[in-house]
Amino acid sequence: MSFFLQAAGAVPTSAKDLIVHSSTATQVVLSILVVLSLVSWAIMLGVGRELTRSLRSATSFAREVERSPRVDEAAVTARLGAPNAAQRTLVRAIQFVGDGRRADGGAMASEHSVSRVETLRLVLDAESLSERDRLGRFLPWLATIGSASPLIGLLGTVLGVINAFVGIATSGSGNLAAVAPGVAEALVATAAALTVAIPATFGYNILANRLNRLDNLLEGFGTTVIAMLAREGKL
Repeated sequence: MSFFLQAAGAVPTSAKDLIVHSSTATQVVLSILVVLSLVSWAIMLGVGRELTRSLRSATSFAREVERSPRVDEAAVTARLGAPNAAQRTLVRAIQFVGDGRRADGGAMASEHSVSRVETLRLVLDAESLSERDRLGRFLPWLATIGSASPLIGLLGTVLGVINAFVGIATSGSGNLAAVAPGVAEALVATAAALTVAIPATFGYNILANRLNRLDNLLEGFGTTVIAMLAREGKL
């Protein structure tokens, strides 16, 4: 379409003109990229806000528990505090200890203490993994958008170049004024793809780093809880 418009004198003078008068294939590719951009920004803003809030509240709660002299006081803090990843980890540990005591009739055999510690470690690791999966459930979408957008843009560029050369072959004109607008239209798809892929890639790396920080925090907090329980003879 753009080739015949420029042949008629409607030579595009801006990126907007290139997009408005571009071929159907290029407009479809650009529409897909616009949708992917909106999705990626929604994920980055939503997940970023949730991860920041979760990391901040979990860090604050973990510091409060570490300052508690006994697990019972930490349990009170867990009941009174706002729900967060570290709070759920502590509650899960206390539930495990309570279930173990009921199963043993109130007595904790010393020969089983090592196995209880290992079992509790696995339980807390599972809780941490569940928290990681919940908070990072949309990150694979972000990674996919970051890696697939350049390929979609490349597809639009190839289709645009093919359309431009077909127009040149049809009209029989191959001068620079006839070729340049068609090639420029084709390159718009690549530029649009890069504007989608670059923020998505940066966002994915930043959010993955925050998720790893939360995972490390929960792992260290779990070790602290196990040490407190073992020190008080509750394991």
